[in-house]
Amino acid sequence: MLKWRVVDIVVASVIGVASGVIFWAWGLAWSPLSALLAFTPGLEGLLAGGWLFAGVLGGLIIRKPGAAVYTEVVAAVVSMLIGTQWGFSTLIWGIIEGLGAEIVLALFLYANWRLGVALLAGAGAGVAVGLLDTTFTSYAALDVGYKAVYIVSAVVSGTVLAGLLSWLAVRGLARTGALSRFAAGREASRVGLPVQNLPDQNLRDQNLPDQDGSGQSTLRQTETPSQTTR
Repeated sequence: MLKWRVVDIVVASVIGVASGVIFWAWGLAWSPLSALLAFTPGLEGLLAGGWLFAGVLGGLIIRKPGAAVYTEVVAAVVSMLIGTQWGFSTLIWGIIEGLGAEIVLALFLYANWRLGVALLAGAGAGVAVGLLDTTFTSYAALDVGYKAVYIVSAVVSGTVLAGLLSWLAVRGLARTGALSRFAAGREASRVGLPVQNLPDQNLRDQNLPDQDGSGQSTLRQTETPSQTTR
């Protein structure tokens, strides 16, 4: 059950590449957005979640060991190749951020995918980036109060942007039937979420024979004329 399939690798890679483009765009927006939060030193940590969701999203969909690290690293590599102001360090940050989410999923033995676990995974990634930024960047020279606000902000951001939004995204994708080959999609049908049938499934349903075996759709005998002409 925990062995990776080809479809797992493909989908995780797609998630990582798409997230990498978003990471790159988020990096462009970081400077102006952080300037808006400058009224409270360290509050720019609230923007950290924009680089953390790939690992949580990949982990929740793939549900295999290493999925969170894999998708986060792919996203980091893609954003680095497109071009970011942080260069090669983007890859290092991606590895550690992915591990922050991965460790939480591993603690639950890759068996619990409820909202609480998703929030904790996002928070774990937030702790990772908070410690990285306040230890190995220019933030390391700032006072303890600034670092504390930054780390707390990063954890809050990771919990909401990476944890909550990723969990909601998985539920939304499951409703469309896009995750039918994954446990996340099958779980949606078990808990009663409305799952849309794919077009080919709808066609098959229309061609199913009725009880008399004729294969033609007939009106139910109990319908009244007013019902059939409404």
